[in-house]
Amino acid sequence: MGLLDDHRLLITGVLTEDSLAFGIARRALEEGASIALSGAGRGTSLTRRTARKLGDVGEIIELDVTDPGQIEAAVIEVRERFARLDGLVHAIGFAPASCLGNGMFASPFEDVALAMQISTYSLAALVGAFRPLLQKSEATGGASVIALDFDGSRAYPAYDWMGVMKAGLESLGRYLSREVGPDKIRVNMLAAGPLRTMAAKSIPGFALFEDTWAERAPLGWDVYDSSAVADTAIALLSPLLRGTTASVIHVDGGAHAMG
Repeated sequence: MGLLDDHRLLITGVLTEDSLAFGIARRALEEGASIALSGAGRGTSLTRRTARKLGDVGEIIELDVTDPGQIEAAVIEVRERFARLDGLVHAIGFAPASCLGNGMFASPFEDVALAMQISTYSLAALVGAFRPLLQKSEATGGASVIALDFDGSRAYPAYDWMGVMKAGLESLGRYLSREVGPDKIRVNMLAAGPLRTMAAKSIPGFALFEDTWAERAPLGWDVYDSSAVADTAIALLSPLLRGTTASVIHVDGGAHAMG
């Protein structure tokens, strides 16, 4: 018997096998869940190829979070496929090149606004759109929303405006938790340590994280092993943490709490 038996989940952000969303999707299937995956734009074909390695997960749902029409269509498709949602994994983030590794004064507002829309505001857009399906969850304790995070309480080298977006994501998660909690929908942020993913490769100076994180983390840290993050996501999606919401759950070896 799996932790997610009869759970129906929408998981965004699966691009390659090294993506955190892929690891979560694979573990969710192992625990008995039925999953739907979404892709956006040119990345959708990559999502389709990667999804084949998970088995039969159905057709990939087109979901560009900057397009209200695609969000509406995705809700219709998920409703027809599942009738309800027991969990939603928000693994969506993007910032134009000017927002990373250039300091805080190089980015025009248009670039910052796009980063905000995709990386932060999209969580509210998806929770609001899928709220009627999440309200129908039959899981013990209700539905679970997870937003993948990177500690927004500190300023990290080269992370620049994306760090601001993550801080906003954490605050937004708390406000959403307050609003949808009465519907038995919980919203938590999962703050992983640095991992060698496609997203990480887009961050200038990512090696700075690699070189120091394992030294600072009391438990150590392996940038090539995302299994602890996937396992924590499964716990958050399951009834095991049904009393937890509005929280930032750190899976980073403890580095966030060290001086």
